[in-house]
Amino acid sequence: MDIKIRKATTNDASVIAQVICLGFGEDMMRQYCGENGVSIIEALAKMEVSQYSYRHALIAEVDGQAAGAIVGYDGAQLQELRQPTLAYIYSQAGFMPQIQNETEAGEFYLDTLAVFPAYRHQGIGKALILALCEKAFNEGHQRVGLLVDTDNPKAEHLYTSLGFRRINQKTLFNHELWHLQALKHQEKK
Repeated sequence: MDIKIRKATTNDASVIAQVICLGFGEDMMRQYCGENGVSIIEALAKMEVSQYSYRHALIAEVDGQAAGAIVGYDGAQLQELRQPTLAYIYSQAGFMPQIQNETEAGEFYLDTLAVFPAYRHQGIGKALILALCEKAFNEGHQRVGLLVDTDNPKAEHLYTSLGFRRINQKTLFNHELWHLQALKHQEKK
């Protein structure tokens, strides 16, 4: 199996949208975007400036087929990226989602990660996480952060096996989440 990680392009908007919807889950997606979540996120993925822009995504391919993706950005840019994201959701869904800040300055934020079901348990998620961390650290960031559902110990185990550690707990869309971080000079397994 040949796993290739590459930067996303606007042509990957559909893949990015599918991954974000998988990562969020149906309930959270409806709270965030309403019933047209996939098409809304796909439009956001095509934008130059949004939380889900192709510019913030890496795509995993297996034998030339999209297998998953990861989206991450500088936490200091959260408000700059969120404003057009929420404005577009409002224009399409007719409501403004109320969302807490999930990241902040001083952290490169892994916003969303998902691998398509047919490609799971093959190391693709791990490859995407490592590629995003490498990108962040090469850009000069000292830490990468993420949120993981407290009811998802398998995902938390994957992250901790890659050097992430619990920092605190947060609530987002009524979900209790662990805030994890990996530091640049931490030993990776």
